[in-house]
Amino acid sequence: MKIEKYNIETSKGKLQYNISGKGKPNIVLINGGSGPIDAWMKILPEISESSSVFSYNRFGISGSDKPIESQDGKTIVKTLREALTIVGFESPLILVGHSLGGLYANLYARLYPNEVAGIVFLESSHPKDLSLNEYQGKTVKVINKMFTMFDSLSSHKQFNEVNFVKETVDQIQQVDFFPKIPVFVITGGKENRMMPEEVRKKRLENQLELLSLSKNSKHIVAEKSGHFPQLSEPRVVIDTIKDCAKQINKVNNQ
Repeated sequence: MKIEKYNIETSKGKLQYNISGKGKPNIVLINGGSGPIDAWMKILPEISESSSVFSYNRFGISGSDKPIESQDGKTIVKTLREALTIVGFESPLILVGHSLGGLYANLYARLYPNEVAGIVFLESSHPKDLSLNEYQGKTVKVINKMFTMFDSLSSHKQFNEVNFVKETVDQIQQVDFFPKIPVFVITGGKENRMMPEEVRKKRLENQLELLSLSKNSKHIVAEKSGHFPQLSEPRVVIDTIKDCAKQINKVNNQ
């Protein structure tokens, strides 16, 4: 499937976006770090049969403008809310956050709890994942440091969201309140041979900790997937999003 992209002009520049389908609840797909809209191509057709679905490219990705300021979590959430307002995409929303996008979904729900009806954390980053670097090998640490240094030499890359993960985590931790909403956590079950065992265990612990955000939470393991279940096991992701939507519609109809 080719995802049709349109442009909107926000106060900080042009963003590419797509809206597919009609129906409630409205769903917002939040990409992982530097991930494009196209990563949702295998799930978008089916979930848009029963819901309206918004997806977009953040600043610096694909045809969206380069960022002109630091892309920390609050800035990214503010831009997303502005974009949703411009296109008339109304809350309450289901947020589906993949990888780094899970941090933004987490922060969005804390800052604007009345606008979020449910969250699907898809192979999501957890605030405690920052400490996983301690368990990485020396070579990996050196490579990461080199990439960070190269980014700082480029005028637009210095604002890249991956340089502001710590700020985003701090912003999440500054807001204790999390709304009483359904939370679904999808974790890839396929072992990554490049990931040290200690890192894998810690990361799984962090994934399971996301369940404690809500009394109404569920953990789903995508057994055949690594970090991208939406590509390798789209059925698992589709069914989870539909399950979340079903719960929300049931509450709304009571």
